[in-house]
Amino acid sequence: MSIRPLDGVRVLELGNYIAAPTAGRILGDFGAEVIKVERPKAGDELRNWRLYGGDTSMLYRTINRNKKSITLDLRTEAGRGIVLDLIRRCDVLLENFRPGMLEKWGLGPEVLNEANPDLVITRISAYGQTGPLSERPGFAAVAEAVGGLRELVGDPDRPPVRTGVSIGDSIAGIYAAFGTVMALFQRERRAESETPVPLRERVIDVALNEAILSVMESLVPDYLAYGIQRERVGGRMEGIAPSNAYPCADGTSIIIGGNGDAIFQRYMAVIDRPDLAADPDLQDNAGRWRNRERLDAAIGEWTVRHTRDEALKLLDAAAIPCGPIYTAADIVADEQYRARNMIQSFTVDVGAPEPKAVGFPGIVPVIGEQSLPIRSVGPDLGEHTREVLSGLLGMSEAEIDALEAR
Repeated sequence: MSIRPLDGVRVLELGNYIAAPTAGRILGDFGAEVIKVERPKAGDELRNWRLYGGDTSMLYRTINRNKKSITLDLRTEAGRGIVLDLIRRCDVLLENFRPGMLEKWGLGPEVLNEANPDLVITRISAYGQTGPLSERPGFAAVAEAVGGLRELVGDPDRPPVRTGVSIGDSIAGIYAAFGTVMALFQRERRAESETPVPLRERVIDVALNEAILSVMESLVPDYLAYGIQRERVGGRMEGIAPSNAYPCADGTSIIIGGNGDAIFQRYMAVIDRPDLAADPDLQDNAGRWRNRERLDAAIGEWTVRHTRDEALKLLDAAAIPCGPIYTAADIVADEQYRARNMIQSFTVDVGAPEPKAVGFPGIVPVIGEQSLPIRSVGPDLGEHTREVLSGLLGMSEAEIDALEAR
């Protein structure tokens, strides 16, 4: 499949860890040429996160797919000079340093704009480029807390917990990719009228804590309108019932969402509880939420008498939203993921004597009925340095050798 909507867009990625590289991954997934700049010798620290074998983690391979890796030392004048040379040939700069770091290196937005007056500059930081907390460092774990998410995750009688993935970084990366494409679209529309886009409109400013806040639904309006302070409710969702995880006879659990009024009636018929279906206190969601403990107890008594597959079959037949709680092994074996090309295999070094075929998650969203093919997984450190410096900048082999020596 050759569907590449961003073909012809060139991105220079100065980001490390997860947030900016996620934005770069999304742009690269849909055809952009993404040149990732890494530190000599060490590279992006993500290369060593969850590293169980070899010298490059599957986490790095996943988040940095469809990119080229070059090594430059941005602390040196030569390294910064090459960045500016590359900027003149790029459409987008992605970065997630602490605010002020690019300026300290002499690579602030005004300098970049002089090198390329059409450049889109996408910046991701803990709290944004402005405001009293802008210079404070922070990872997604802190942003998830400050953004309101951490307070709602876990059981009410225990301290807040974190989700099992760096969701704050990923959400910020998605917003950054969207903001980048939005700025590119505006640039193209203005080009038709020969009206340039001012620099301030080409700087996309994504804050981790704000990315989290933006997906917290009505958390703040509910507080300001009604004085409601939402609390942790375990596997439930505040104000929505019945919706929870329930244990089955084979030791597994399933998720069932039966909170719609019509769905609830069918749901109670499946678990043979016509008394609950007819109960006047359970005819709307507010009433069901008040009686959530009674409902969950009744549902649990039913699920524990069935295996996972038995329960899901009965619920599916009645069109009750439900599903298994998958492990990685379940995902790999799932026919739905396979039908949409959502697990794609690449042969990579895993630290064993021989490389191994490893499945990687496919590209989202789907265009053309199946996930687009991943062109390459995360590259080796500096794999494309010579290709980029010679092919894009016209540097000779001797010049590149001298640069590496410095």
